[in-house]
Amino acid sequence: MNGLSYIPSILIVDDTPENLDILSGLLSAYKRKIALNGETALKIANSGNPPDLILLDIMMPGMDGYEVIEKLKSSNNTKHIPVIFVSALNDIEDETKGFKLGAADYITKPFHPAIVEARVKTHLNLVRTTKRADQLLENILPRKIINDLMEDGFSMPEHFEDVTILFTDLVGFTSISSKTSADDLITELNEIFSAFDEITYRNGGERIKTIGDAYMAACGVPVSNNKHAEIIIEIARGLIDFLNERNRKNLGLGFQLRAGISTGPVVGAVVGKTKYVYDIFGDTVNTASRMESNSEPMRINISQNTYDLVKDKFKLIDRGEIAVKGKGVMNMYFLE
Repeated sequence: MNGLSYIPSILIVDDTPENLDILSGLLSAYKRKIALNGETALKIANSGNPPDLILLDIMMPGMDGYEVIEKLKSSNNTKHIPVIFVSALNDIEDETKGFKLGAADYITKPFHPAIVEARVKTHLNLVRTTKRADQLLENILPRKIINDLMEDGFSMPEHFEDVTILFTDLVGFTSISSKTSADDLITELNEIFSAFDEITYRNGGERIKTIGDAYMAACGVPVSNNKHAEIIIEIARGLIDFLNERNRKNLGLGFQLRAGISTGPVVGAVVGKTKYVYDIFGDTVNTASRMESNSEPMRINISQNTYDLVKDKFKLIDRGEIAVKGKGVMNMYFLE
């Protein structure tokens, strides 16, 4: 959410035009959407552009406000939208029922304009804070893992049979870093890895982690994807294209990368209890790392398992059998 330019939207649900006019005028600083009944309100809430907050009357013909909020809170698409009841029902039983059904607040009619404005502002600030926290979480954990933690409080380790992993590292990093200030080096890594993230997510992959100058991504985890090998190869190509273009324009320190790819089973799990990190484990990870260390600058080196999946889709160069430390002799292939 962009704090300076973003204008929150509010859905006002009421069957009385006069009430709609009053609330709409009162909240003119925000984007407003109007619904005269519950059915229309649910359609708007489930649209591709849902509101940030809903002001909901209770007494309406057809579907009343209690039924509307029950449907909102039972749907994964809309359960996160805060609802403020604005109603002429002022008995404690009505208010209690509203809160039990999931309302964030309850304002009785006739209302004081300052009260409505203050409570709307408070809940929109909470929405803004929640979305910022959510965005920060997405920089650390995959969306599926975030959902698991939010809904269940934990995320169980999972076995994934078909996952393709990409390892890259920046060529000559140690030499370049010894001649570069810490500020310039961190700025460079931030720019490069931010671009790598954008390329990875745009193509359907998942950044797993960075370690110094190394970047690790995967596809097929934590959500299965039957095109995992193709996607990771396209990501690796994209990273090389980005650095080639950056170097052509004489931007940054002129880094190149080595890339290695392998395919196979892994276990994905959240590691840690106070600082969550999502990581993947298994021999496939080790093989991908070996593919990277046996690659060459601006080349993509793939294992036999990955080759078997993509040999009909990409032009590949057979490198023959190469001795690999700790793993014996392995077949390797360069992407042409």
